[in-house]
Amino acid sequence: MILNPSVLSLLVSSLLISFMVLYSAVYGAQILKNWDIASGSELQLVLERKTYLISTILSYFLGIQIISLFLFVFTVDSLCPLFVGAMCAVGTLTVNGFGYPTLILKLVNFLLAGLWLIINHADNSGYDYPLIRKKYAFLMVLTPLILAESALEIAYFLQMKPDIITSCCGSLFSPASRGIAAEIAAVPSIPMKVAFYAATGLTLITGAIFILTRRAGYFFALLSGATFLVSLAALISFISLYIYEMPSHHCPFCILQKEYHYLGYPLYVSLLIGSVTGMGVGVLMPFRNRPSLAVTLPGFQRRLALASVISWLLFTLLATWPIVFTSFRLEGY
Repeated sequence: MILNPSVLSLLVSSLLISFMVLYSAVYGAQILKNWDIASGSELQLVLERKTYLISTILSYFLGIQIISLFLFVFTVDSLCPLFVGAMCAVGTLTVNGFGYPTLILKLVNFLLAGLWLIINHADNSGYDYPLIRKKYAFLMVLTPLILAESALEIAYFLQMKPDIITSCCGSLFSPASRGIAAEIAAVPSIPMKVAFYAATGLTLITGAIFILTRRAGYFFALLSGATFLVSLAALISFISLYIYEMPSHHCPFCILQKEYHYLGYPLYVSLLIGSVTGMGVGVLMPFRNRPSLAVTLPGFQRRLALASVISWLLFTLLATWPIVFTSFRLEGY
């Protein structure tokens, strides 16, 4: 195991988040079984007193869960000099079999935790806890994923040995390699450019329609999720090539480094915020007719849609900037 302040912070926060989420899930099971807002029983009064406190504390811990994705990526990227053959986070993630599963679960949990926070905020804005069963049922799905992430993360760092020879990003994101990353890297840039700009364009237009008319909320959420996947593929396929100004460097991690002005961080932050807030609009659509949410929910959805549109626009501009303002060109594409 390699110990440094970032690794220790990740492990401690992972254990604390897992404990808090598990405790909240146990309490949530009581909510799902016994909650009755019309009841004046002692049990109902106890549940009402505790729910606000627990959901507030859980919100802070899930906020830490969201931030931990970036701390994890930063940490594995900073550890790459310790391993022979590693040039960026790719090499560090491949030192054992737990690296990429941990990253994937962190990404999934980022999105799900963000959606839970959106539902929780909407629930707290209603005078009768209108979404309390929904948010705790959602927590039951999120809890095993966070526990699994914590177990994988601990195993990853415990099994990390500095004498391991690993590989660089060129071998993983090369069109000549095998795997999903290599297949994406091998896609010609023109079809991927068309898919990327069509997806982001439709998402921006649909988001603007929702902000102005409150229509197409489900479609906007669906487009936000689909555009998230298309954008990740576009980063590997062609966006990274223009940032590096190299026709064969498809790595989505090296853009996080100083040599490329840490451009990857605003790219990924805007991508993730745009996705979560956009999908959050759709998650709240079934509840827009609840009496206790009739006043607050429309405004909250509009703010989410506005945040999503701004984030998608920022991501698109950051991705397009090197394509337009660098001298690098992809011949034949």
